[in-house]
Amino acid sequence: MESFISAKKRRLPSNTPPPRFSRTDETVDLDDSESTDFKLALLSSLHPSLDQSALLDVLLAYEGCVEKASASLKNPDPTQRKSGPVIGHQSSLSSYIAPPTTAGDESPAKKLKLLSRRGKTLHLYSPDDVEAHTPCSVIHNFLSPEVASALLEELLDEAITFERMTFKLFDNVVQSPHTACFYVESLEEQQRQKTEYIYNGGVVDACQAPIYKLNLILIGTTRISTHHNGKKLKYQSPDRWRPNAAFVNCYKGGAESVGYHSDQLTYLGPRTIIGSISLGVSREFRVRRVVPQEAESKVKTKDDSDAEGQIAIHLPHNSLLVMHAEMQEEWKHSIAPAQAIDPHPIAGNKRINITYRNYKPNLHPKYTPKCKCNVPAILRVVQKKKENWGRYFWMCYAGNVPGQDGCTYFEWAQFDDDGNPIWKKTKGGAEGGGGKVSEIGAVVQAPEDTKSIET
Repeated sequence: MESFISAKKRRLPSNTPPPRFSRTDETVDLDDSESTDFKLALLSSLHPSLDQSALLDVLLAYEGCVEKASASLKNPDPTQRKSGPVIGHQSSLSSYIAPPTTAGDESPAKKLKLLSRRGKTLHLYSPDDVEAHTPCSVIHNFLSPEVASALLEELLDEAITFERMTFKLFDNVVQSPHTACFYVESLEEQQRQKTEYIYNGGVVDACQAPIYKLNLILIGTTRISTHHNGKKLKYQSPDRWRPNAAFVNCYKGGAESVGYHSDQLTYLGPRTIIGSISLGVSREFRVRRVVPQEAESKVKTKDDSDAEGQIAIHLPHNSLLVMHAEMQEEWKHSIAPAQAIDPHPIAGNKRINITYRNYKPNLHPKYTPKCKCNVPAILRVVQKKKENWGRYFWMCYAGNVPGQDGCTYFEWAQFDDDGNPIWKKTKGGAEGGGGKVSEIGAVVQAPEDTKSIET
């Protein structure tokens, strides 16, 4: 409960009798300084038939206003049906919002804004709430129980061979806090990945041809909608999303995690879609928005700080999370460490996560720019600086390999409205392939602080 307390409890003089609450009171006048515990106790006295977790959800939905929360509970929506106790599921917060009582009244659902708050974590369980407040969608029970269990057992056997990636971060050599392996469509593609593609500044060794069940699921994920809410974003491909590769991660125990990051766009291109299946132990998938700032701005406004508040999406076994095209450019995501986990009957304390991606042929390393180290550059996007927000750029990534130093290579990237790369001309013709050719895209000297472009 401490995480929901916004102020200390008000102490009463020793000679003051304890407050008494009447369940027939139509209004409740509370000071904003009252603690959440105090408000929750009052709400519970007014609605004793509801459990504490449901009351807390409604109280948070109405930003701590007991009067509004109580009013919404007095006239519940009769169309909502209570579901049975299912692990990992929760009724949508909208189920506690009363419908309009008279013609012309605006529904409280339209007034309700479930916003994140600085310093607090907003927990979302319902797919409707996830869809409403993040650029993600969640589908529970995505696979049949038999297929999900069989795939989990097969990947648990495979996970014994998974490796931890080693890379350099701020001149320190670090290892990823979980193990992983990369799966592709065929043995031929497996060989290309090991010899032609570059990850974290070097080649990848942990790459496998797909196991049978993994390939079947890959085909099944093609039913994911390409354009979220029917809207195509600028730089997003108009083609139907078809995954052709998958990273499989294994998290053993609650301590294994991954920090906030955006997925690399180098081979996926702008405004990409990623589908992620969770198997085994339930974990929190946390997201937060990245709000760009003016160059001269040193202090964030309260609204910006609240907008960057943390949101936790709970992912149970056999759930599919879709990160839509807005996600990688405008948000960051993580798997937070868990102090305690509920063991899974098959996986024990392990979580298997399969992230399906679409590798674009026109972003093969033979087409993309190379830095002065003669290594294919990495594609990134400006997220935090408003003056260049949303612009893509190529930069050196060779320095991420332990024992190697990178160079100062930097170049603004160019794409058409459908996300196809526009390569620059050279004296011998066009550099790159599979995209348009243009005079634009000249190489420029990197700024003194390259991180100022990225962050």
